[in-house]
Amino acid sequence: MTTAQERNEDVLAADTGMGAVTLKVADLDRMIAYYRDGVGLDLLAQQGDRAELGRAGRRALVLEQRRELRHASPSQAGLYHTAFLFPDQADLAASVYSVARQHPASFTGSSDHLVSKALYFDDPEGNGVELYWDRPRSEWQWQGSRVAMATIYLDPNRFLAENLTEQGAERGVQGDAGVGHVHLKVGDIAAAKAFYVDTVGFEVTAEFGGSALFVSAGGYHHHLGMNSWHSAGAGTRTPALGLGEVSITVPTLDDLGALRERLTARGVQQRDTGDGLSFDDPWVNQVHVTVAPPAAL
Repeated sequence: MTTAQERNEDVLAADTGMGAVTLKVADLDRMIAYYRDGVGLDLLAQQGDRAELGRAGRRALVLEQRRELRHASPSQAGLYHTAFLFPDQADLAASVYSVARQHPASFTGSSDHLVSKALYFDDPEGNGVELYWDRPRSEWQWQGSRVAMATIYLDPNRFLAENLTEQGAERGVQGDAGVGHVHLKVGDIAAAKAFYVDTVGFEVTAEFGGSALFVSAGGYHHHLGMNSWHSAGAGTRTPALGLGEVSITVPTLDDLGALRERLTARGVQQRDTGDGLSFDDPWVNQVHVTVAPPAAL
């Protein structure tokens, strides 16, 4: 295994990935129903005002009920969407069919991004949701360190006709599903790049003018997307419903230590969470980094 000392200390390890996203919600039962009965996540645990959902025993979403909070302005920084990755098109189609059947008004669009096929929704509290499937990496096109991505119309009805199985229509998602990437609203792309690339250690995979940036570790098309399409000039967030926390997993304690040293050297305050560390980006989007659990044998 390559350790942090054997690689570039300023870049996140290749096996870095995304963990669960935490949302602060007003109506816990309604949101559980959307992500469980619609998207197809399992309810893994629920205690009081907190619920954990995921697939194959792995958390993908944490919902925390916060009755005292209100929705933020659309121009505030925060969550653009949480993107749930499905291993095959049949399970993606099963999830899309389930959400579209139970919550038809929540559908917002669909696109072929060259590296992936994605269908978009808004959950009952207005949080963006992407359900997607990746094409094989061998089919991605790269120009140096930049991956070719585009937004091409994807006919959702044709996608379902070609990929929805009888089992998927009747029983829903059968395989795994987890957070593949998270897309954030930020106030300034240059500041986002300085923080997430120069400080945290992601690598740029795509840029679209001065309004969108995509970054990853290990040659993925993107683990984080950031845009200022509706939030240009946004300052630090105030407490509100919506994004609570973005989770990132690194492969080893050495990788976590290297990140801690990098953040410290650049003056980023951190909080020890017991299982890792957390910190805020320039807009007070909270990021939590832990060591990934060992892969099941």
